[in-house]
Amino acid sequence: MAGGGWGMRYSLQESVSGYHLGEYRVKFDQGVIHVLDRALKVNRKRIPFSEEKQIMAEPLDAVTAIHNAFRRDMEMIDAAALDSARGQSGLEATLDRYRFLDEILVWHAQGEELAIFPALERVAPLVAYPYERDHRGLDAAFDALNDAVSAQDALQTARASAASKFHLNMHLDKEDAHVYRLMRERVPTPDLVKAVGVMASTVPQDRFPEVVAWMFPLLGHDDRENMTRIWQMVMPAPVFEGVKQLIHKAIGDDWKELTRRIPTLA
Repeated sequence: MAGGGWGMRYSLQESVSGYHLGEYRVKFDQGVIHVLDRALKVNRKRIPFSEEKQIMAEPLDAVTAIHNAFRRDMEMIDAAALDSARGQSGLEATLDRYRFLDEILVWHAQGEELAIFPALERVAPLVAYPYERDHRGLDAAFDALNDAVSAQDALQTARASAASKFHLNMHLDKEDAHVYRLMRERVPTPDLVKAVGVMASTVPQDRFPEVVAWMFPLLGHDDRENMTRIWQMVMPAPVFEGVKQLIHKAIGDDWKELTRRIPTLA
């Protein structure tokens, strides 16, 4: 179901499970969270958001980006469900995207419940609970969508998809306007960094390339820039070099625009 962010943490230990990017392995355990924190403090001063604006990418910009990816993917899935109910064929691949979307929503919600909501509770008591209940409601909505698709009931699939889209969008809009505004205003930056790092730990390490391939085509240019800059700030250079290739593959010809915005990628 729903919520999340993508701060990264890394370990150089060969015994740690993860996927290879050069001589490093991507690592998400809490034991190295201080590495991400230190990397942000050291690097963020030297990586401008853009030459014109001189704005820095912030940790929670990653959450904004993935929320927008959720919205875009659900929009396409819902449109495919409606067109299918109206008799259009050939939409199975688009409709079937809900399976991976649901997986990512589950990871994202787990990350929020492990890290974001506890941090929020310390500065704004009782705010997080309704959002945790939203997560359970989204679980139920996606279960209903899965049941409808499995039953090959096009009409029920369209209804379940529309319900999932409505509840997901409402939930994300509320989080952006309320939860993450409070987080930005009241939670110290080091605690934000740690929270985003813990959120990342809920993503299975071997699925990270799939996440990049799913997410980046769904993002607009600004969100791609933000996410890339955040990863560039926190990742060791050899690790980021491998991730950069994943991004390039995911966005194809749009790579030219990303390198225009971030010349150091070229």
